[in-house]
Amino acid sequence: MKIGVPKEIKDQEFRVGLTPASIKVLTQQNHQVFIEENAGIGSGFSNEDYQKVGATIVDTQTAWHQELIIKVKEPLSSEYKYINQEQILFTYLHLAADRSLTEFLLKSGVTAIAYETVQLADGRLPLLTPMSIIAGKLAVQIGARYLEKQQGGKGVLLGGIAGVEQGNVVILGGGIVGTEAAKIAVGMGAKVTILDVSIDRLAYLETLFGSRVELLYSNSQHIAQAVIKADLLIGAVLITGKKAPILVSRELVKKMSEGSVIMDVAVDQGGCIETLRTTSHSQPSYIEEGVIHLGIPNLPGAVPWTATQALNNNTLPYVLKLANQGIGALKQDASLALGLNIQSHHLVHPAVQQVFPDMAIAH
Repeated sequence: MKIGVPKEIKDQEFRVGLTPASIKVLTQQNHQVFIEENAGIGSGFSNEDYQKVGATIVDTQTAWHQELIIKVKEPLSSEYKYINQEQILFTYLHLAADRSLTEFLLKSGVTAIAYETVQLADGRLPLLTPMSIIAGKLAVQIGARYLEKQQGGKGVLLGGIAGVEQGNVVILGGGIVGTEAAKIAVGMGAKVTILDVSIDRLAYLETLFGSRVELLYSNSQHIAQAVIKADLLIGAVLITGKKAPILVSRELVKKMSEGSVIMDVAVDQGGCIETLRTTSHSQPSYIEEGVIHLGIPNLPGAVPWTATQALNNNTLPYVLKLANQGIGALKQDASLALGLNIQSHHLVHPAVQQVFPDMAIAH
Protein backbone atom coordinates (compact mmCIF):
# COMPACT_ATOMS: atom_id res chain seq x y z
CA MET A 1 0.00 0.00 0.00
CA LYS A 2 1.03 3.60 -0.57
CA ILE A 3 1.22 5.43 2.74
CA GLY A 4 1.45 9.20 3.18
CA VAL A 5 2.80 11.03 6.24
CA PRO A 6 2.11 14.78 6.07
CA LYS A 7 3.91 17.27 8.29
CA GLU A 8 1.77 18.43 11.20
CA ILE A 9 0.71 22.08 10.92
CA LYS A 10 -1.19 22.61 14.18
CA ASP A 11 0.38 25.33 16.32
CA GLN A 12 3.75 24.11 17.63
CA GLU A 13 2.87 20.48 16.92
CA PHE A 14 6.24 18.78 16.51
CA ARG A 15 5.13 15.15 16.59
CA VAL A 16 5.07 13.06 13.42
CA GLY A 17 2.83 10.18 12.36
CA LEU A 18 5.55 7.57 11.78
CA THR A 19 9.09 7.18 13.10
CA PRO A 20 11.93 5.80 10.94
CA ALA A 21 11.73 2.57 12.96
CA SER A 22 8.04 2.18 12.08
CA ILE A 23 8.65 2.96 8.42
CA LYS A 24 11.42 0.36 8.28
CA VAL A 25 8.90 -2.29 9.35
CA LEU A 26 6.46 -1.10 6.67
CA THR A 27 9.00 -0.96 3.84
CA GLN A 28 10.29 -4.41 4.74
CA GLN A 29 6.76 -5.63 4.03
CA ASN A 30 6.88 -3.95 0.61
CA HIS A 31 4.74 -0.92 1.45
CA GLN A 32 5.70 2.44 0.00
CA VAL A 33 5.93 5.37 2.42
CA PHE A 34 5.91 8.99 1.27
CA ILE A 35 6.79 11.42 4.04
CA GLU A 36 6.65 15.18 3.72
CA GLU A 37 9.99 16.96 3.79
CA ASN A 38 11.11 17.84 7.34
CA ALA A 39 7.99 16.23 8.87
CA GLY A 40 10.11 14.52 11.52
CA ILE A 41 12.55 17.31 12.34
CA GLY A 42 10.65 18.42 15.44
CA SER A 43 10.76 14.89 16.84
CA GLY A 44 14.48 14.54 16.17
CA PHE A 45 14.27 12.62 12.87
CA SER A 46 16.00 14.01 9.76
CA ASN A 47 15.02 13.46 6.13
CA GLU A 48 18.10 11.25 5.84
CA ASP A 49 16.89 9.08 8.74
CA TYR A 50 13.74 8.36 6.75
CA GLN A 51 15.53 7.83 3.46
CA LYS A 52 17.80 5.23 5.06
CA VAL A 53 14.78 3.05 5.89
CA GLY A 54 13.26 3.32 2.42
CA ALA A 55 10.90 6.28 2.69
CA THR A 56 10.55 8.81 -0.11
CA ILE A 57 10.78 12.49 0.84
CA VAL A 58 8.04 14.46 -0.94
CA ASP A 59 6.14 17.76 -0.93
CA THR A 60 2.89 18.37 0.97
CA GLN A 61 0.53 17.48 -1.86
CA THR A 62 2.30 14.21 -2.65
CA ALA A 63 2.33 13.17 1.01
CA TRP A 64 -1.45 13.63 1.09
CA HIS A 65 -2.03 12.01 -2.31
CA GLN A 66 -1.77 8.43 -1.00
CA GLU A 67 -4.12 5.60 -0.04
CA LEU A 68 -3.45 5.52 3.72
CA ILE A 69 -2.75 8.79 5.54
CA ILE A 70 -1.05 8.56 8.94
CA LYS A 71 -1.08 11.71 11.07
CA VAL A 72 -1.05 12.75 14.70
CA LYS A 73 -3.62 15.54 14.92
CA GLU A 74 -6.88 16.19 13.11
CA PRO A 75 -6.77 17.84 9.66
CA LEU A 76 -7.04 21.63 9.73
CA SER A 77 -9.16 23.58 7.22
CA SER A 78 -6.17 24.33 4.96
CA GLU A 79 -5.68 20.55 4.57
CA TYR A 80 -9.26 19.72 3.61
CA LYS A 81 -8.50 20.10 -0.10
CA TYR A 82 -6.22 17.04 0.05
CA ILE A 83 -8.82 14.63 1.49
CA ASN A 84 -10.99 12.41 -0.70
CA GLN A 85 -13.09 9.26 -0.69
CA GLU A 86 -10.27 7.04 -1.93
CA GLN A 87 -8.33 7.49 1.32
CA ILE A 88 -8.14 5.97 4.77
CA LEU A 89 -7.28 8.62 7.37
CA PHE A 90 -5.81 7.34 10.65
CA THR A 91 -5.15 9.98 13.31
CA TYR A 92 -6.56 11.66 16.41
CA LEU A 93 -9.88 13.25 15.40
CA HIS A 94 -11.88 14.18 18.55
CA LEU A 95 -14.93 14.85 16.38
CA ALA A 96 -17.32 15.41 19.30
CA ALA A 97 -15.72 18.80 19.90
CA ASP A 98 -15.49 19.82 16.22
CA ARG A 99 -18.69 20.04 14.20
CA SER A 100 -17.13 21.66 11.14
CA LEU A 101 -14.49 18.92 10.78
CA THR A 102 -17.16 16.25 11.20
CA GLU A 103 -19.27 17.87 8.48
CA PHE A 104 -16.34 18.08 6.09
CA LEU A 105 -15.19 14.48 6.61
CA LEU A 106 -18.75 13.28 5.98
CA LYS A 107 -18.90 15.26 2.77
CA SER A 108 -15.47 14.07 1.59
CA GLY A 109 -16.33 10.37 1.70
CA VAL A 110 -13.02 9.52 3.39
CA THR A 111 -12.76 6.53 5.73
CA ALA A 112 -11.79 8.23 9.01
CA ILE A 113 -10.44 6.11 11.86
CA ALA A 114 -9.72 7.88 15.15
CA TYR A 115 -6.90 6.84 17.43
CA GLU A 116 -8.88 7.90 20.49
CA THR A 117 -11.80 5.52 19.91
CA VAL A 118 -9.82 2.35 19.11
CA GLN A 119 -10.87 0.26 22.08
CA LEU A 120 -9.91 -3.13 23.48
CA ALA A 121 -12.44 -5.67 24.77
CA ASP A 122 -11.71 -4.67 28.37
CA GLY A 123 -12.49 -1.01 27.62
CA ARG A 124 -8.91 0.24 27.46
CA LEU A 125 -7.98 2.82 24.80
CA PRO A 126 -4.53 1.69 23.61
CA LEU A 127 -3.83 4.61 21.28
CA LEU A 128 -5.02 7.28 23.68
CA THR A 129 -3.24 5.88 26.74
CA PRO A 130 0.37 6.85 25.91
CA MET A 131 -0.59 10.46 25.18
CA SER A 132 -2.81 10.54 28.28
CA ILE A 133 0.15 9.45 30.40
CA ILE A 134 2.30 12.23 28.95
CA ALA A 135 -0.47 14.84 29.21
CA GLY A 136 -1.09 13.95 32.84
CA LYS A 137 2.57 14.38 33.72
CA LEU A 138 2.82 17.65 31.80
CA ALA A 139 -0.36 19.08 33.35
CA VAL A 140 1.27 19.32 36.77
CA GLN A 141 4.67 20.29 35.41
CA ILE A 142 3.21 23.20 33.41
CA GLY A 143 0.60 24.07 36.04
CA ALA A 144 3.31 24.41 38.68
CA ARG A 145 5.15 26.86 36.45
CA TYR A 146 2.06 29.04 36.01
CA LEU A 147 1.61 29.25 39.76
CA GLU A 148 4.83 31.26 39.81
CA LYS A 149 4.28 34.98 40.35
CA GLN A 150 6.18 35.93 37.19
CA GLN A 151 3.61 33.95 35.18
CA GLY A 152 0.70 35.73 36.89
CA GLY A 153 0.15 32.98 39.46
CA LYS A 154 -0.36 33.28 43.19
CA GLY A 155 3.25 32.44 43.97
CA VAL A 156 2.72 29.00 45.48
CA LEU A 157 5.41 26.29 45.48
CA LEU A 158 3.45 23.06 45.19
CA GLY A 159 5.79 21.14 47.46
CA GLY A 160 5.94 23.85 50.09
CA ILE A 161 8.88 23.89 52.50
CA ALA A 162 9.39 23.12 56.18
CA GLY A 163 7.15 25.47 58.15
CA VAL A 164 5.07 26.53 55.13
CA GLU A 165 1.97 24.77 53.82
CA GLN A 166 2.31 22.99 50.47
CA GLY A 167 0.08 23.69 47.49
CA ASN A 168 -3.26 22.03 46.75
CA VAL A 169 -3.71 20.07 43.51
CA VAL A 170 -7.27 18.97 42.71
CA ILE A 171 -7.80 16.49 39.88
CA LEU A 172 -11.22 15.86 38.33
CA GLY A 173 -11.13 12.31 37.00
CA GLY A 174 -9.08 9.36 38.19
CA GLY A 175 -8.35 7.75 34.83
CA ILE A 176 -4.98 7.59 33.10
CA VAL A 177 -4.49 11.37 32.94
CA GLY A 178 -5.58 11.92 36.52
CA THR A 179 -3.45 9.09 37.86
CA GLU A 180 -0.31 10.30 36.11
CA ALA A 181 -0.96 13.87 37.21
CA ALA A 182 -1.31 12.66 40.79
CA LYS A 183 1.99 10.77 40.61
CA ILE A 184 3.84 13.93 39.60
CA ALA A 185 2.00 16.12 42.12
CA VAL A 186 2.69 13.67 44.95
CA GLY A 187 6.31 13.51 43.85
CA MET A 188 6.49 17.29 44.11
CA GLY A 189 5.15 17.10 47.64
CA ALA A 190 1.77 18.73 47.00
CA LYS A 191 -1.52 17.99 48.73
CA VAL A 192 -3.49 16.02 46.15
CA THR A 193 -7.21 15.32 45.83
CA ILE A 194 -8.74 13.12 43.10
CA LEU A 195 -12.47 13.00 42.40
CA ASP A 196 -14.07 10.24 40.32
CA VAL A 197 -17.53 8.70 39.85
CA SER A 198 -16.23 5.12 39.89
CA ILE A 199 -15.94 3.58 43.33
CA ASP A 200 -13.91 0.74 41.83
CA ARG A 201 -11.44 3.22 40.37
CA LEU A 202 -11.16 5.08 43.67
CA ALA A 203 -10.48 1.76 45.40
CA TYR A 204 -7.72 1.02 42.91
CA LEU A 205 -6.22 4.47 43.43
CA GLU A 206 -6.22 3.83 47.18
CA THR A 207 -4.03 0.77 46.64
CA LEU A 208 -1.74 2.94 44.50
CA PHE A 209 -1.43 6.05 46.67
CA GLY A 210 -2.62 5.02 50.12
CA SER A 211 -3.05 8.03 52.40
CA ARG A 212 -0.88 10.30 50.23
CA VAL A 213 -3.91 11.30 48.12
CA GLU A 214 -7.40 12.27 49.25
CA LEU A 215 -9.91 10.27 47.20
CA LEU A 216 -13.47 11.59 46.92
CA TYR A 217 -16.59 10.45 45.11
CA SER A 218 -17.34 13.02 42.42
CA ASN A 219 -20.57 14.82 43.25
CA SER A 220 -21.47 18.52 43.18
CA GLN A 221 -20.80 19.02 46.89
CA HIS A 222 -17.38 17.40 46.88
CA ILE A 223 -16.41 19.17 43.66
CA ALA A 224 -17.38 22.57 45.08
CA GLN A 225 -15.47 21.99 48.32
CA ALA A 226 -12.34 20.80 46.51
CA VAL A 227 -12.29 23.40 43.73
CA ILE A 228 -12.51 26.35 46.08
CA LYS A 229 -9.32 25.30 47.90
CA ALA A 230 -7.38 24.34 44.76
CA ASP A 231 -4.19 26.14 43.81
CA LEU A 232 -3.98 23.97 40.68
CA LEU A 233 -7.16 22.44 39.26
CA ILE A 234 -6.73 19.76 36.58
CA GLY A 235 -9.62 18.62 34.39
CA ALA A 236 -9.07 15.00 33.37
CA VAL A 237 -12.55 13.79 32.44
CA LEU A 238 -12.94 11.63 29.33
CA ILE A 239 -16.01 9.87 27.98
CA THR A 240 -14.99 7.94 24.87
CA GLY A 241 -16.11 9.73 21.74
CA LYS A 242 -18.32 12.22 23.61
CA LYS A 243 -17.93 15.75 24.89
CA ALA A 244 -16.87 15.96 28.52
CA PRO A 245 -19.63 17.12 30.92
CA ILE A 246 -19.29 20.54 32.56
CA LEU A 247 -18.44 19.87 36.22
CA VAL A 248 -17.13 23.30 37.25
CA SER A 249 -19.37 26.30 36.64
CA ARG A 250 -18.30 29.89 36.19
CA GLU A 251 -19.77 30.67 39.62
CA LEU A 252 -17.48 28.07 41.16
CA VAL A 253 -14.43 29.43 39.32
CA LYS A 254 -15.24 32.86 40.78
CA LYS A 255 -14.80 31.38 44.26
CA MET A 256 -11.24 30.21 43.54
CA SER A 257 -8.50 32.46 44.89
CA GLU A 258 -6.89 34.93 42.52
CA GLY A 259 -3.84 33.57 40.72
CA SER A 260 -4.94 29.95 40.94
CA VAL A 261 -4.42 27.84 37.83
CA ILE A 262 -6.82 25.67 35.83
CA MET A 263 -5.47 23.15 33.31
CA ASP A 264 -8.06 21.10 31.39
CA VAL A 265 -6.37 18.17 29.65
CA ALA A 266 -9.61 17.03 27.99
CA VAL A 267 -10.14 20.33 26.18
CA ASP A 268 -9.98 18.53 22.82
CA GLN A 269 -13.17 16.74 23.88
CA GLY A 270 -14.80 19.97 25.05
CA GLY A 271 -13.37 20.15 28.58
CA CYS A 272 -15.21 19.95 31.91
CA ILE A 273 -14.83 23.56 33.10
CA GLU A 274 -17.28 26.21 31.91
CA THR A 275 -14.79 29.08 31.69
CA LEU A 276 -12.17 27.13 29.78
CA ARG A 277 -11.61 27.53 26.05
CA THR A 278 -9.01 26.11 23.69
CA THR A 279 -5.61 27.80 23.75
CA SER A 280 -2.31 26.86 22.08
CA HIS A 281 1.36 26.36 22.79
CA SER A 282 2.04 29.83 21.34
CA GLN A 283 -0.65 31.48 23.47
CA PRO A 284 -1.19 28.95 26.25
CA SER A 285 -3.01 30.96 28.90
CA TYR A 286 -5.58 33.63 29.63
CA ILE A 287 -7.10 35.00 32.82
CA GLU A 288 -10.80 34.78 33.56
CA GLU A 289 -12.44 35.47 36.91
CA GLY A 290 -8.94 36.14 38.24
CA VAL A 291 -7.85 32.56 37.50
CA ILE A 292 -5.21 31.49 34.97
CA HIS A 293 -6.69 29.09 32.39
CA LEU A 294 -4.69 26.69 30.19
CA GLY A 295 -6.46 24.71 27.46
CA ILE A 296 -3.76 23.34 25.18
CA PRO A 297 -5.32 20.49 23.14
CA ASN A 298 -2.06 19.01 21.86
CA LEU A 299 -0.21 19.06 25.16
CA PRO A 300 2.11 16.09 24.35
CA GLY A 301 3.37 18.09 21.36
CA ALA A 302 5.60 19.87 23.87
CA VAL A 303 7.72 16.73 24.23
CA PRO A 304 7.70 15.32 20.68
CA TRP A 305 10.83 13.17 20.96
CA THR A 306 9.16 11.16 23.72
CA ALA A 307 5.57 11.44 22.50
CA THR A 308 6.15 10.40 18.87
CA GLN A 309 7.96 7.23 19.89
CA ALA A 310 5.40 6.40 22.58
CA LEU A 311 2.56 6.86 20.09
CA ASN A 312 4.24 4.74 17.42
CA ASN A 313 4.85 1.90 19.87
CA ASN A 314 1.06 1.59 20.05
CA THR A 315 -0.14 2.62 16.59
CA LEU A 316 2.25 0.53 14.48
CA PRO A 317 0.40 -2.82 14.85
CA TYR A 318 -2.81 -1.15 13.63
CA VAL A 319 -1.03 0.73 10.83
CA LEU A 320 0.39 -2.60 9.66
CA LYS A 321 -3.06 -4.17 9.59
CA LEU A 322 -4.47 -1.29 7.55
CA ALA A 323 -1.48 -1.37 5.19
CA ASN A 324 -1.78 -5.12 4.67
CA GLN A 325 -5.56 -5.45 4.49
CA GLY A 326 -6.95 -1.99 3.80
CA ILE A 327 -10.51 -1.45 5.05
CA GLY A 328 -10.76 -5.23 5.41
CA ALA A 329 -8.71 -4.89 8.59
CA LEU A 330 -11.80 -3.47 10.29
CA LYS A 331 -13.55 -6.83 9.92
CA GLN A 332 -10.56 -8.71 11.28
CA ASP A 333 -9.89 -6.54 14.33
CA ALA A 334 -12.81 -5.56 16.57
CA SER A 335 -10.72 -3.01 18.45
CA LEU A 336 -9.71 -1.23 15.25
CA ALA A 337 -13.32 -1.34 14.04
CA LEU A 338 -14.34 0.69 17.10
CA GLY A 339 -11.95 3.37 15.87
CA LEU A 340 -14.05 3.89 12.74
CA ASN A 341 -15.85 7.25 12.98
CA ILE A 342 -16.81 8.02 9.38
CA GLN A 343 -17.15 5.83 6.28
CA SER A 344 -18.81 6.35 2.88
CA HIS A 345 -20.44 9.64 3.90
CA HIS A 346 -21.89 8.04 7.04
CA LEU A 347 -21.25 8.95 10.68
CA VAL A 348 -20.84 5.48 12.18
CA HIS A 349 -19.45 5.85 15.70
CA PRO A 350 -22.36 5.65 18.20
CA ALA A 351 -20.89 8.15 20.68
CA VAL A 352 -20.29 10.76 17.99
CA GLN A 353 -23.77 10.11 16.57
CA GLN A 354 -25.19 11.05 19.98
CA VAL A 355 -23.32 14.36 19.85
CA PHE A 356 -24.47 15.13 16.29
CA PRO A 357 -27.84 13.35 15.90
CA ASP A 358 -28.77 15.57 12.95
CA MET A 359 -25.76 14.31 11.00
CA ALA A 360 -26.52 10.71 11.88
CA ILE A 361 -29.98 11.16 10.41
CA ALA A 362 -28.96 13.28 7.41
CA HIS A 363 -26.29 10.83 6.32
